[in-house]
Amino acid sequence: MSAKVERTRADAAGTRTPYVALLRGINVGGRNLVRMPELVACFSDAGYGDVSTYLQSGNVLFSAAPEPASALESKVEAMLEQRLGIPLLVVIRSRDELAQTIEDAPADHGSPKLRSDVIFLKHPLTTEQAFAELPELRDGVDAVARGPGAIYFSRVAAQATKTRIQKLMAMPIFQQMTMRNWRTCTTLLTKLDEAVAARQRS
Repeated sequence: MSAKVERTRADAAGTRTPYVALLRGINVGGRNLVRMPELVACFSDAGYGDVSTYLQSGNVLFSAAPEPASALESKVEAMLEQRLGIPLLVVIRSRDELAQTIEDAPADHGSPKLRSDVIFLKHPLTTEQAFAELPELRDGVDAVARGPGAIYFSRVAAQATKTRIQKLMAMPIFQQMTMRNWRTCTTLLTKLDEAVAARQRS
């Protein structure tokens, strides 16, 4: 069944689920250049609804018939490679999954005293597997914690130049992760909620 047919049936039943697709490695250092209007067209033409983007780093908000995020990731990756001609790693979270990730963050994550990120893991990578590969962190600067399908990473803002996050980013396992700062994560959740509210009003 095509995505467009699935969307039509989901629209009729009122069962569309809001998702965010987090693309890895686009528009970085002049590589994998993709314009946001082009991304919107890719998702819309594939039959996904309520499509919008946030920032230039590849955050696509959309709705679709409910299905496991891992299956949706494979479909979106294949669609984007066919349309754009470049293989891209895509991590997808439903609105509720993203909300859970934000809710489960350490209490001080996002504090003005910290530079806080969420590292999203691509299926089937688990937090246990990722944690086992973490490099030694710098005491008094870096802090990590486990989340649902994610790792919370923060460093003291005043000592951010001393962080060892670059060691993680240089490791092969990091190719199965994509990172967003805390403000981006909370903004994406807000935008997903706004899209849901707008659809309910229509």
